[in-house]
Amino acid sequence: MPRRSLAPLMTPLLLLPAAGQAAELALEPLTVSASRLERELYATPAAVSVVDNEQIAQGQSRERLNESLATVPGLYLQNRHNFVQGERVSIRGFGARTPWGVRGITVRVDGIPYTLPDGQAQLDAIDLDSARRIEVIRGPAAVQYGNAAGGVIDVTTADGESDPGTRLRVEGGSDGYRKLNLSNGGVEGPWSHHVSVSALGMDGYRDHSEVEKYQLNAKLRRELDADRSITAIVNLLDNPRSEDPGGLTAEAVSDDREGTIDSNFYSPTRIDAGQSVDQQQLGLEYEDRAAGPGELTLRGFYLKRDFEQQLAYAGDSFVAYDRDYYGGSAEYRQSLTVGGLPLSYVTGVDLARQEDERYRDDVTIDGDHQGRAADETQTASSVGVFAQGDLDLTDRWTLSLGTRFDHTKFDIDDDYLDDGDNGGDRSFDQWSGSAGLSYRYLPNHQAYLSTGTAYETPTFTEFANPARVGGFNPDLEPQKAWNREIGLRGSFVDAGLDYDVALFSTRVRDSLIAYKDGGRDFYRNAGRSRQDGLEVALGWQFAEDWRLDSALTLARYEFQDYVNDKGEDLANNRIPGLPERTWVNQLTWQGLGERFATLETRYVGSMVADDENRVKIDDVWLANLRAGDGWRLGDDTLLKAYVGVQNLFDREYYDNIVINDERGRYFNTAPDRSVYAGVELAF
Repeated sequence: MPRRSLAPLMTPLLLLPAAGQAAELALEPLTVSASRLERELYATPAAVSVVDNEQIAQGQSRERLNESLATVPGLYLQNRHNFVQGERVSIRGFGARTPWGVRGITVRVDGIPYTLPDGQAQLDAIDLDSARRIEVIRGPAAVQYGNAAGGVIDVTTADGESDPGTRLRVEGGSDGYRKLNLSNGGVEGPWSHHVSVSALGMDGYRDHSEVEKYQLNAKLRRELDADRSITAIVNLLDNPRSEDPGGLTAEAVSDDREGTIDSNFYSPTRIDAGQSVDQQQLGLEYEDRAAGPGELTLRGFYLKRDFEQQLAYAGDSFVAYDRDYYGGSAEYRQSLTVGGLPLSYVTGVDLARQEDERYRDDVTIDGDHQGRAADETQTASSVGVFAQGDLDLTDRWTLSLGTRFDHTKFDIDDDYLDDGDNGGDRSFDQWSGSAGLSYRYLPNHQAYLSTGTAYETPTFTEFANPARVGGFNPDLEPQKAWNREIGLRGSFVDAGLDYDVALFSTRVRDSLIAYKDGGRDFYRNAGRSRQDGLEVALGWQFAEDWRLDSALTLARYEFQDYVNDKGEDLANNRIPGLPERTWVNQLTWQGLGERFATLETRYVGSMVADDENRVKIDDVWLANLRAGDGWRLGDDTLLKAYVGVQNLFDREYYDNIVINDERGRYFNTAPDRSVYAGVELAF
């Protein structure tokens, strides 16, 4: 009987035996690598969550990250259903400032950084159909990754060894949802490969929210000898159309939750808002596990992204860019003895550069292009050098130290000179540091404390000048953070119970805050803010076939020192766009073979949508259900079928909150009860 691991989604430490085997449990130490210094979890002085393949795939549509990361405490995702704005991810409050996409959080896939040198990231090219493992660092990790590392999401996709054979999966569901995925993997001598191809279409819950998307993710690996290998990674994304229904006012929500809204205050016409993306990415990785006394890893990557977007207003609202993004990294790891004490360390360098040929067009409400409004070349480059090490003071005590230096440069060449030359450049140098102490007070139990710094430069988009000229906003500075954390985690093997508890306190200076002006997003620095909280994750295998996983977050996200542009003192106001309480529970029954059922409940606490805290968002309880079964059609063929129900009790809530919208269009409504179903053939 297949069996889920005893540990919860964030710490799968133990493996249950299959039916008919001895009842004795065997420890299987879990190692984590997102921190770049690969180590056993119980020697890691940081809050790290791990999601494995079963939790990603079992009965899930694998459409967006919120399914896979549901039981990671401290992490909150919005905007599952608007593919133009993209999923908004926040970890302990970092990343909440953006009205679209990802800011303040480092995203990596197979070692390739999806976070650009300027600090922004897109998730649209992550192929969850081939994802086999996701690690999440729940807190600042600037020592490991530099700029925009208030947290880390690190995805590993399948290779030929981890997912051999062929799989064909077909899904369909509410709101015109349809998806097809085909994958194949295998090993032949020193070669291994895995290829995943998918096609996604959706009409959408709201008017004007159609999506069409195609993806390919492939790995080809060659073992050169017992210690050396080279891996090529190819990722292709074609998103020819994603429509944007835009935010709604409270009055519009009352009139029609599924509708859109006028593009301008005065116009009855809806502009055709949406985007298209065409992206190709290539990565190469070389591993040498016998490079002198240590291990050497070299990576290089190149990404080409062509992007066009029509924003939801008339004016300078058509945005397009052609992006070249490339770089590489070198890491060297070694274990040795210093003064009779074991020491493990990693040191390395990261290089990256993005070049965006970007322009804006003036567009009428009917979609007619009237000419250029801006035309510039944006270039950002980053160089980071880092080192971190673990010193085992005793069998139970481990001291961890790390440091990093980053140089980031932004440059704009203005090719639209009708309003003068608004080009320029800005550079930032930043040291980061971290320290941690881990105490393994029992073999399967750990206590730790840590401290570290983080920083976030404004992105090119956030550097936009509210004076409506090109170049940089001269008043905008990076935000900086200092984090302190105490944690406990462990597993009571006999009771089938495991736990992960973290208490954190973060102080942020010069917080980057979004606001709307004339339909466009601009940013300003708040003086200081504080982000404090408690994260609790529990897993309990209370019967042979039953398991409960629970993740609770209790937090406080507040401005400490902030006077807005109206002269209002907003000290002690809540930071908008963040619930301060979330609670997710998953009750899973695992029957014989592939038979399963999971009931999931989600509580999302109240939020505010603006810095002044005048717009309130009520809390909500949600429930989801999924179940499935499987049948052997032969020795090597397996047929699976599953069904899922989202928003089981048909609650009205918001999928995304637009922060500080000057026109009151704060609300993106979420779908009512929806159903999806799929069949998968594996052979």
